[in-house]
Amino acid sequence: MAPTPHQAKTAKAKLIAGGKQPKARIARYLKTTESQLVEGAKSSLLLKGIRCSDSMSTVLKDMRSVQSPHSKLLTKNNMLVPFDDEGQQSLEFLTTKNDAALFALASHNKKRPNNLVLGRTFDRRILDMVEIGILQYRSLNDFGGLPKKRLGSKPLLQFVGDLWSSDINLKRLQNLLIDFYRGDPVDSLVLSGLDHVMVFTAAETNLGGGQETFPLIHQRTYYMKLKKNPKGGKAPVPYLTPSGPDMDFKVCLLFYFSRIMSSLQTLCTHINHTSMKKKRYDEHNLHHQTYGKWQ
Repeated sequence: MAPTPHQAKTAKAKLIAGGKQPKARIARYLKTTESQLVEGAKSSLLLKGIRCSDSMSTVLKDMRSVQSPHSKLLTKNNMLVPFDDEGQQSLEFLTTKNDAALFALASHNKKRPNNLVLGRTFDRRILDMVEIGILQYRSLNDFGGLPKKRLGSKPLLQFVGDLWSSDINLKRLQNLLIDFYRGDPVDSLVLSGLDHVMVFTAAETNLGGGQETFPLIHQRTYYMKLKKNPKGGKAPVPYLTPSGPDMDFKVCLLFYFSRIMSSLQTLCTHINHTSMKKKRYDEHNLHHQTYGKWQ
């Protein structure tokens, strides 16, 4: 019998606080939520900061629609600053409580307007975070009457520009964006299941006419419909229609946690030993004798 949500929540709180070990039934349930060698789809937690404007609330709602069903939106404001030690502990607690590996924190103030912090965790601790400033945004409501993606469908992600390969910070941002929008990991895809494309274009720009330039990222989302090729051939032709959400943003701050690199190295070593370990297969000969074969 699986524990109730209240029991699971209490057990997780005791583990975080360093209290007594839970009962055997609760411990078996918590073991299923631990990190695994082959993970499924990562869930994301969407939450508001100390102050959040209506436009940033719309951004979170659109992110929930795009990432659904692997996302959860918290409607209340949270008194936390993500780049402080106390704020990071609060984020680790909330992601552990909601069983989410990714998070997005939206806020708005005079010094940092239309601010969005994207991050991910490893082993219940923050791995990296990136702070972006949204300069222009078009929500799903601005594309009313146009076709939208299906629930749970995987997107095609395209990154345009040389900066994605030359800038180390944009490389980390690219890896984080792939984690956010990739959905369920699969071995193969059916062409009929592809219905939308997300394009991220990075270009150098300078706002205000200054000499200093910084990368500006343009995110565009298109609904894709596959039709028969009029020139013949088996491969269908994609027809793209803007469906939103679209945004232009710049990278304000990137934070990379180095204190859990030892945990990552331990995991990589464990994966290598697991993949290199020989397996024994039992086979039978003509006389029905069993013998082992190592591979």
